[in-house]
Amino acid sequence: MPIRRPRAPFSFSTWLRRPAVTPRTDLVRLTERGLYCEAADSYIDPWRPVDRAIITHAHADHARRGHAHYLATRDAEQVLRIRLGDVSLQCLAYGESVTVGSVRLSFHPAGHVLGSAQVRLEHAGEVWVLSGDYKVAPDATCAPFEPVAAHTFVTESTFGLPIYRWRPPGDIFAQVNEWWAANAAAGRASVLYAYSFGKAQRILAGVEASIGPIVCHGAVEALNDAYRGSGVTLPPTLRVSDRPGSEDLRRALVLAPPSAQGTPWLRRFGEFSDAFASGWMQLRGARRRRSVDRGFVLSDHADWPGLQSAIAASGASRVFVTHGQVPVMVRWLTEQGLEARAFETEFGGGDDGAEVP
Repeated sequence: MPIRRPRAPFSFSTWLRRPAVTPRTDLVRLTERGLYCEAADSYIDPWRPVDRAIITHAHADHARRGHAHYLATRDAEQVLRIRLGDVSLQCLAYGESVTVGSVRLSFHPAGHVLGSAQVRLEHAGEVWVLSGDYKVAPDATCAPFEPVAAHTFVTESTFGLPIYRWRPPGDIFAQVNEWWAANAAAGRASVLYAYSFGKAQRILAGVEASIGPIVCHGAVEALNDAYRGSGVTLPPTLRVSDRPGSEDLRRALVLAPPSAQGTPWLRRFGEFSDAFASGWMQLRGARRRRSVDRGFVLSDHADWPGLQSAIAASGASRVFVTHGQVPVMVRWLTEQGLEARAFETEFGGGDDGAEVP
């Protein structure tokens, strides 16, 4: 399959034809700029400006501004352009392989958000898979997680504690529907705080839209457009600027980023009940600290059993842990007889990545 050309003058083919590099013991190593693959002369989700960045997904702690050239999945393209602007971006389909330097590279679904990917790197007979952020639970808004065999697997551990065990997503959406319907019957809006990229769209695809109108904050609606443009089916939504009537607002489900809590933007909805959707709602007291009426346990990261199953499915004998509950996960993996270490990265430890673009 031919490589799609970036809009910028840079020719990605010159990158792909770079001469081979003498292999190192570790195909990927930690540097001050990020995780570096010398054999490909490329960084994976770097946190300092670099020439060539391989991006697992478009959350802001993994896809940052300032890199000269970006490589990501085709499904991530629209969101990345919204968040990064007119960058030099080249995209590959899932499963499409290219040679970068002396490394064979391909993207495979991570199940985290639209366009999220695991990066498979093969060099000198060794295979590394860098999973980025991922979940194994079903999600109608993105490609499902795909196990990829590897010698070395690089995993997150955001919810790497036994307490984190998610209920089926359908159960959570049923809870949201019940809460929304009760509020609508009482004549008050239902304000649900959810991260604008990934979580909000997952909720939209899962709730019963016939209960009432759905109003989205501008930060959410911009990403809704990218999802629809990428072929994801979402129910009709309104912006406040569409001027829905007061009767509609009293029956509405309002999706807003957590940063909207306590701001004047909420005044237009009059009386409302509010809630927060996050894996952190699993913790006792988290809802109280958020000062919301309800908490829905819904995460776009793997829970404890999900992390275990994904690592086991990779078949890897060596595992690096990047962020989250790193010491716990490293200790557990070591107890299972695996070689386990940590990469001290600058990726976010939050539920769904940094919220700012």
